Amino acid sequence: MKKIAVLGAGSWGTALSMVLADNGHQVALWSHRKMQADEISEKHTNEKYLPGVTLSEHIVGTDNLQAALDRAAAVVLVVPAKAMRDVLKQINHCLKQPLLFIHGVKGIEPGSFKRMSEVIEEEIPEELRTAVVVLSGPSHAEEVSLCHPTTVAVASTDLVAAKKAQDLFFNHYFRVYTNEDIVGVEIGGALKNIIALGAGMLDGLGFGDNAKAALITRGLAEISRLGTKMGAHPLTFIGLTGMGDLIVTCTSVHSRNWRAGNMLGKGEKLDAVLNQMGMVVEGVRTAEAAYALAKKLNVEMPITSEIYQVLFDGKHPKEAVEELMCRDKKDEIAPLTHSLEEKIVREHEA
Repeated sequence: MKKIAVLGAGSWGTALSMVLADNGHQVALWSHRKMQADEISEKHTNEKYLPGVTLSEHIVGTDNLQAALDRAAAVVLVVPAKAMRDVLKQINHCLKQPLLFIHGVKGIEPGSFKRMSEVIEEEIPEELRTAVVVLSGPSHAEEVSLCHPTTVAVASTDLVAAKKAQDLFFNHYFRVYTNEDIVGVEIGGALKNIIALGAGMLDGLGFGDNAKAALITRGLAEISRLGTKMGAHPLTFIGLTGMGDLIVTCTSVHSRNWRAGNMLGKGEKLDAVLNQMGMVVEGVRTAEAAYALAKKLNVEMPITSEIYQVLFDGKHPKEAVEELMCRDKKDEIAPLTHSLEEKIVREHEA
């Protein structure tokens, strides 16, 4: 049995804590709200985020960051992307020995537009971290909490560290693969939330499966274009953390990004939608980051651009759809360079 510190007691942090507890680990689940931490410890529930679910007695809630981290073998970060850097600064003052850092945050830092692993590496000195691993994939917290079959990936530039994370989480209902493409896994996990907002908008507008299938497919093309420009492996985007996560987030009412998009499609304003949600909708700020990155790196992302305009410029979702449908005629698949084409063929043959 190992002690694992899970920082962030939202639905996903709580669900991951349940997986770790089921695997025999002692979990310190940190919340910045004392009332929530007390509920987790005393009632073994987290009703706001996972209503009706009973938590293991191996999960102990705490609002004391030092207590959560003391004697921990690893730290799992599941806080909102915008809060990541502030939490890491607090962690710096608490660490007494190097820890394995695992994060499950599907977002990009506002302002800097950095991936979460980059933020961790900037804020936690090398002597206080053994490695950084990202956990991502098609995984609704509500289903994980019910032990429904779920498959994810853990990625790191340090494959040994990825395998350690795999060992912590792997069990009969939570299957974990390893991956060395940390850039692709993080970009896929973050940007799919933008497309999920669009999928919700389509449903809110009353459109059908044809439109959603087109959005998902062309959305994946945009994610892949930006991701590969940033150094990701192209095949990552047809795996669990690319296409897999995109499908589940665009097609399920469990997805808070889909739900937010659905309300926008029905005519509600963004501020009202976010107030009603009561939880972080990562796709909103990720759309802002991806829009800026696309311009900076000269990557064509028309869907992301239209969703950005709906969110921040007041454009009506129906007008955004019409703009996309009336774009200039194009080939579906742009010609590949010989080197990239050969690389993909080799990967498929391996």
